[in-house]
Formats: sequence, structure tokens, C-alpha cells
Amino acid sequence: MRQSSDKWNNFIKKLMIAVILILAAFLSLKEAAQAAGRLDIKDIQNWVGEGVAESVSLIWHYQYPAASWDLEVEDGEALYQEKSLGSLFCGFFFSHSPLSRYTGRSRKTADYYGESDPAYISYLESGKFYEEHSFLLYDGGEESGEDGSVNAGTHKAQPETQETPAEDGSKQDLSAVTQPEIPVNKDKNSAMTCASSSIWPIVGTTYRKEQLADYDYMMKHFYSVHTSTTAGRDLMKADQFLSENFTLEGGNDKPQILIYHTHSQEEYSDFGPGNKEATVVGIGTYLTKLLTAKGYNVIHDTSVYDLQNGKLDRNKAYTYALDGITGILQKNPSIEVIMDIHRDGVNSDLHMVNKVNGKMTAPIMFFNGICQTPEGPIEYLPNPYREKNLAFSFQMQLDSAAYFPGLTRKIYIKGLRYNQHLRARSTLIEVGAQTNSYQEALNAMEPLSEVLDMVLKGN
Repeated sequence: MRQSSDKWNNFIKKLMIAVILILAAFLSLKEAAQAAGRLDIKDIQNWVGEGVAESVSLIWHYQYPAASWDLEVEDGEALYQEKSLGSLFCGFFFSHSPLSRYTGRSRKTADYYGESDPAYISYLESGKFYEEHSFLLYDGGEESGEDGSVNAGTHKAQPETQETPAEDGSKQDLSAVTQPEIPVNKDKNSAMTCASSSIWPIVGTTYRKEQLADYDYMMKHFYSVHTSTTAGRDLMKADQFLSENFTLEGGNDKPQILIYHTHSQEEYSDFGPGNKEATVVGIGTYLTKLLTAKGYNVIHDTSVYDLQNGKLDRNKAYTYALDGITGILQKNPSIEVIMDIHRDGVNSDLHMVNKVNGKMTAPIMFFNGICQTPEGPIEYLPNPYREKNLAFSFQMQLDSAAYFPGLTRKIYIKGLRYNQHLRARSTLIEVGAQTNSYQEALNAMEPLSEVLDMVLKGN
């Protein structure tokens, strides 16, 4: 019995020595691979694993021809899946070896070391969400024209002017992208606008209550919904949007409006050494000037949130911006309106411009994040002001159509939050695109300030 035990102990020692030698060889290969920069330890594991798996499988089937596992039959031939006995053996060996734990290889699931931290579980769930909805992270997630369209589902009317050949034979872009063809309501007595103006006449499109009460009609004429989300009848209710009162409560002795730029590096077509103001920050500066002239107390935050260590990082810009504007709101709790000014990104051959109030103007687009995917709400991105944000942009859109036709594109709806959860009057506004000139974008700020003034004064 003692002799048998000694033999067993010697066998275990030899086995341990063999394992140590194998691990030492792997470590040597890893160090050499890191020095050469050509070989990955994971590749070694795969090669060795496949060889051992094949050998063990052949021995098993030779000794036990009647036994099988994980078999698939195709045209009379047996095809063995990856989960053979050899594969399971190698997987177990490599997953439990110290080498495997410290090679830094990626894992689809975390190693289990007892009960997981709830914050870490939340991190894993959010990572899974973004993995499944990676399209939300494209360039910060708010560009709407990647496919070259003005708005998904928007019908383009005939341009006011056509392309004409230049002297060098190329085409000059003189076309104007206009609003969808929407029937104008001729009965002004039943027309719906959110505000009346003693300065600006109604020269554009107005709507009847019956039209706006029709969900399908409202969605067709007012909204473009990204595939990352869904906007159902329970959420999109025009009567509730119109019933909201956005009149500012306080006086202008304290800050009322905050303008900032999550993507401050967005430029217009004529940006250059001689025109460094041709960015969205310059647009925000002009809008601040216009609103201040109307009597509002405005803070323009020109902080840079999309550059980190000199490198453009738009995917995290919303996180950095949230920290920045939260600090501003803590110091200035009187702020009731938050506007994040962007410019859109479209195909290089698309030039969006309309004549508004006698000036060639880049169209603007109100943008709402509604914190839900087609599968349901995003629980870790709550927005208590979601419906009010939707109502705020809807009222401005309605008045824009009546007083400044051609100023706006359809309201764009997407699945995330975009920091619109801090105030009831929060909006993200895309001003033109990279193909627009700085002057075309500046021209849009004048009618935008008028529309915003109408809604905030509740005329």
C-alpha cells in the first residue's frame, strides 16, 4: 500500500514538474513575443489547444467508437464541434492556469470572485447595451445626415435655383433644400401657433387642432425618428405639448439661459486661419448677443469638452460636458433654459440652405433624446423632463413653420439622453452642417432668437 502511495506521489510530482515546464515555456514565448511584437500568447494557447484536442479526440474515438459527443451529421459524415473532450480539457487547463489570468486576454464574462459589486454589474450591463447599440456612439451620437439625407423621410421640394456650370466646367451648388411639401392651412381663425407676434406676420404653414391630434399626421410632418428608439402614441401627444407653459418665471437680474457646446470643435466650410470664429462657438456668441439685446440674462459657456490631451474625443464629450454644466447650474440655479448648439454632419455634396427673412440661411434642427430603445426605457438614463423637452422643441418648431418657413428641418429623435435631463427647457440644436458657410449659420440665429423669445414670453 505504501509502495502504491509512493508511486502515486511520484506521478503527481512529475506531473507538476511537467506543468511548470510548460508554463515556463509559455512565459518565455510571451516575453519573446512582447519583445518582437509579433506573437500573441492567445495564439499559442489556440494552437496547442487545437493539437491536444484533436489528439485526445482521436484516442477517445479509437478506444470507444460507439461513444460520441457534440456530433453533427452532414451528408453522412460526422462533423465534430469545438466542444470535444479535448477542447473541454484544454479550456479547463488554460482558464485555471496562472498564465491565463495574467496574460491580459479579453473575456466575455468576468471572473467570479464572490458576490459582484452592484456598480460593476451596472458597468457590465451598460457595456452590453452599447455593444448591442454601437450605432449610438458614432461621433458622439447626434449626427443625423450620415446617409446624406436632410432628414430621414423628408420629401425634398424642387430647389429654387438649379446647379449651373462654372467657368471651369464644374457645377456650382446653388440649390436650396426646402421644407417638406405640407398643405398650408388657409383658415387663420382655426390655425394653431404657440405664440402671436405683433412684429412678424404669419407667412408660413399653420395647422388645425384636428391635424395635430392625428398621431400619424404629426409624426409624418414634424418628426424624424432614428432606428435607435421608438416614439409611440403614449408619448407623442400634441395637445399635451401645446398645453405646456414655458414662460420664464424669474427676472433678468440673474442668469436665465445657458448656451454651451458639447462639440466645440465643429467648424463650418470657410473655417481657416483667417476665419477662426467659423465654429459653433462663434454661432453661440452671436446668439448670446441677440438674446441679451432682447433683455435676457445669458451665460455662454465656451469650455472645450470634446478635446482631451489635444485629441478629439467626441464619444466622451457628453460626460465631460455634464460635469461642466452641472457646476454652472450649481452656481446659477436661476437658469431655466439650456441650449446645446451643434452643427450636423452630412455628405460632402449636400448643401442645405434656404432663403429665410431675405437671407440665405442654414436650416436648424431641434434634437430630442428620449432615453429609450425599441426594447424599452434605458433605466440608467432617467429624464424627468423628457415630455417637457419634447414640448419645448415642438412649440418652437410650430412657430418656426408659421413665421419663418424654411428655418427648420424635422425634429430629430434619438435614443439616448444628451444631457437634456437638467432643466424642463433643454434643447439640442443642430445649426446647418459642415458644408454651410459661417454666414449662413449666423443668419439662422436671428430667426431662432425670435422664435425662442416668442415661446419664452408666452405671447
